[in-house]
Amino acid sequence: MATEVTGAALAAWRTQARQQAEAVGVDPQEVDWLLRALSPLDALTLKLGRLGELPAIPLGLPLEELEQRWQQRLQQRVPVQYLAGQTPWRTLILQVSPAVLIPRPETELIIDLAVAASQQFPILQQGLWADLGTGSGAIALGLAQALPAATILAVDQSSAALTVAQANAEAAGLTDRIHFHQGSWFSPLGFYRGQIAAMVANPPYIPTGLLSTLAPEVIDHEPRPALDGGMDGLDSIRTLVAQAPDYLQPGGLWLVEMMPGQGAAVLALLAANGAYRDGQMYQDLAGCDRFTQAWRC
Repeated sequence: MATEVTGAALAAWRTQARQQAEAVGVDPQEVDWLLRALSPLDALTLKLGRLGELPAIPLGLPLEELEQRWQQRLQQRVPVQYLAGQTPWRTLILQVSPAVLIPRPETELIIDLAVAASQQFPILQQGLWADLGTGSGAIALGLAQALPAATILAVDQSSAALTVAQANAEAAGLTDRIHFHQGSWFSPLGFYRGQIAAMVANPPYIPTGLLSTLAPEVIDHEPRPALDGGMDGLDSIRTLVAQAPDYLQPGGLWLVEMMPGQGAAVLALLAANGAYRDGQMYQDLAGCDRFTQAWRC
């Protein structure tokens, strides 16, 4: 339930919070991001310094609780997205919680690659798509928006993650297009063997030995199973390479996000399997190899 706070009080809090952020190396812009997420305030009002001129501002929580959350950001390095309970992704505002990985901007490009593939092979536009390890549901929702004639099968082994994903689908009005299944990778999709037109996944791909080098916002707060890819980071990708041929239609699409530097190894896994053709890597906006695509023979 929203509460009201005076513009002067919120302006004073904002000034202090930004100073605290700078003192500990947190981007002070996160203060404004949090305020915009929890109130009707827009970026221009904050940028022009007009916050203190407003008589009353509806806030999604009491000012005291806002301060408590901000201290979690500073002292415990809780990601600001978890503090706000949401994050923007493509055209969506997604609910997030510590049960799900925070969707990254680079992952947005996987939807563009999926659309490009469906334009190359129009049969994909009306087929069954599987989003494996759906987490917040970001990829499933992005696919459902971009491919209005497709049906999306969203899979996750975490019931808590599926609760978040289902809430996001409801908020986006896409529950009739996305079907949720609990289980590991393809395991709950036995009914769809040989019928899936395309599978997309952002699996855990960080080598176990590198987890300790991640920022505390990531390793201390995001779900470890969504990060840990095993000794070389490829455990889950190996599983997807091995399982997908039983579920994909002939000519079906295999499209997976990976860590930069893993592309050659992923292509080698696909080639060694023998059930795929035309493996190819794609880069993200930073010019790093980020996605691998192949087609079921």
